[in-house]
Amino acid sequence: MKAGFYTLGCKLNQSETEALADAFRRAGHVVVGAGDEADFYILNTCTVTSKSEQKARRVVRKILADFHAPVILTGCYAEVEKDRLTAEFGSGIFVAGMREKPLLADLAVFLAGRAGAGSCAAALAAFFSGIPAGVRGGEFCLSAARYSFHTRAFLKIQNGCDRRCSYCRVCIARGPSVSLEMEEVLRRFRGLEAAGYREVVLTGVNLMAYRSGAAGLAGLLERLLSGGGEGRARIRLSSLEPEGITESLAGILSHPRVCPHFHLPVQSGSDSVLRAMRRPYTADVALEAVKLLRAVKPGAFIAADIITGFPGESDEDHLMTENLIRGIDPAALHVFPFSRRPGTAAWDMGGRAPDRVVRERAAALRGLCGEGRMRYMACQVGRGLEVIVEKTNPGGDWEGLSENYMRVRGRESPCGGQAPVFPGAVLRVKIRDAREDFLVGVLDNPAGN
Repeated sequence: MKAGFYTLGCKLNQSETEALADAFRRAGHVVVGAGDEADFYILNTCTVTSKSEQKARRVVRKILADFHAPVILTGCYAEVEKDRLTAEFGSGIFVAGMREKPLLADLAVFLAGRAGAGSCAAALAAFFSGIPAGVRGGEFCLSAARYSFHTRAFLKIQNGCDRRCSYCRVCIARGPSVSLEMEEVLRRFRGLEAAGYREVVLTGVNLMAYRSGAAGLAGLLERLLSGGGEGRARIRLSSLEPEGITESLAGILSHPRVCPHFHLPVQSGSDSVLRAMRRPYTADVALEAVKLLRAVKPGAFIAADIITGFPGESDEDHLMTENLIRGIDPAALHVFPFSRRPGTAAWDMGGRAPDRVVRERAAALRGLCGEGRMRYMACQVGRGLEVIVEKTNPGGDWEGLSENYMRVRGRESPCGGQAPVFPGAVLRVKIRDAREDFLVGVLDNPAGN
């Protein structure tokens, strides 16, 4: 059969989608993206904001209208709104929440055994009717050896969250924090390196919550980086909580194989708003965390998340956030207007600003970051960067991602002696120009393909 995949949300979702796609490919199915025709589709959903949920429903409607094929909804949104989704779409969909998501790997084998034996929808119905109520798959049983949609690898090392931030229901969808045992992380990481992946992104809901015995994230990184000359893959961290960035952790992050790219969910520059959000740090702690990261990784790409318009946020609170953004000077800023999430403490909080004001605040914050991003990109001109190629075309153009998370485009050299450029290749490039949303690089010598 032909299986289509579509992912919404975080890198953790991307990691889990890749693992499912790998399971279907190994079972003999053809794997395609959601824009291609398939016998059925798996849509991995997100519940962070109402807009992410709206997008999931739009995708389902489009698939049903364009391809008339059944859709399996999984992920966080499917976990918390199973009844609503079932009521809205009826027999056109099947819902597998977070607890059932790992079982979809078994679906790959189940469907392979029924190839040519009736309709796909009937086979899906038979599979889902056989799942006992309340069953939960293993937290880390989904693991990809080969990736369908990325040239970089994603390794899930942690899941769930013990925090109860007042605006977030990911903890409701994914449950309490759990971690993959360190030796298994090492085994999977070395396997990805052996398979030729030159970057591994460590993913989780909260990487700072990683625990294996007495070791935390710092201990895990030390083990991953202790391979001497054998290690070839660079390591990228999906996200870091500001209060967990200590001098000792920063010292480990200084290792050359750790990518100079750090994403921090800062959320606000107002301490009173942070308290209302139930975030365990102050604006000064967030600022000091960024200073530590820049001290050990000069020129690092710093990205931050901000929620604007949180209930009770005043004009003064917003100005504090603007000041924090100026202090951080991020190369990327993800601004989320506050979204009421059912089941969270902030659901019925009063004091929300009018939508017009929230839009104005969001635009102001994005404007601040736009200036910082252009400064950061301009500073890349003249630098040598290591780029993992993500796509090429027959004309010789290529596009990839640098160690500091910059989109770089270039063209193969017409001169001889160069190794061929292909997706997954690692190139050393010289940056010649900075455009609005990408850098222009000139191919030098491939860096150890």
